[in-house]
Amino acid sequence: MPSPAARSVPTSRALRAHLLAARLAGDIATQRERSLNRYRMFAARDPRALIGLEPKYDWRFADLLHLMSQRCGVSADPKHTSGHDVIDPDRTMVALDAFADRLATVAAAGSPVLVGTGHPHRLLGFYAALAAGLSAAGCDVLTPAQGQSVDITTRFGVRTYNLDYVRGVALMREPGARKPRSEPGAHTHSPLPVRTALAVAAGGDGPLPALVIGDHGWVCGAGQLGIEAIGLADSDDPALFVGEAEGRVSVAVPLDDTVRSDYYRPLTRYVLNRACLSQ
Repeated sequence: MPSPAARSVPTSRALRAHLLAARLAGDIATQRERSLNRYRMFAARDPRALIGLEPKYDWRFADLLHLMSQRCGVSADPKHTSGHDVIDPDRTMVALDAFADRLATVAAAGSPVLVGTGHPHRLLGFYAALAAGLSAAGCDVLTPAQGQSVDITTRFGVRTYNLDYVRGVALMREPGARKPRSEPGAHTHSPLPVRTALAVAAGGDGPLPALVIGDHGWVCGAGQLGIEAIGLADSDDPALFVGEAEGRVSVAVPLDDTVRSDYYRPLTRYVLNRACLSQ
């Protein structure tokens, strides 16, 4: 079970313990086979693994395995092909500190931000708290392209989704999905939502963000377009770590991005406190 850090602002030591207890780091639920498959897809430049990033260099499978071992702590042994992946909690802590420091810098400048997620079922609360903290600090939390339709390729074919904002956080919804705002939104890795939002902002619907905060295509899509981006990434998301290595993603935080939503609350409190955004 998660530690008491879930109910207060945790110390670094307490948060590290919580990461392990909640399986946000350490032995995580992500399967080794899935991660290795995603590395192979990325090496083959499959858009499903690139999620908006156009790598500058030729990343082979061995290169990616080495990078992910360095950045996340996964096994560097290519013969280790099954079981659960491992994320080093110390690497998560270092990245969380860097993530919070970027938030603090943007907050001090009062710069506009765009927050978006492809994991609304799990991470909406985390990002919404960041959006609220940044707004209270004087940052404009942008909402460009509200309600705009985006056609996204899925395993079921091309599906149309609508761009929505909940508590300042961008997410995608299926048209006609229950009542408006009654469900958290759709899971997607696509960079098309952030490209749509940034295109509308550039076209005159408000300023461009100084920072994009999120995951998956929100981070890689923004970074590829030259917008500073920071976010969370699982061990099967090599694109964010490649983007970080190539200088187009400022911070990629390694952690399991599919645990229970309440398990992220200690991270929220820790990040907000370090960034001096606690409310």
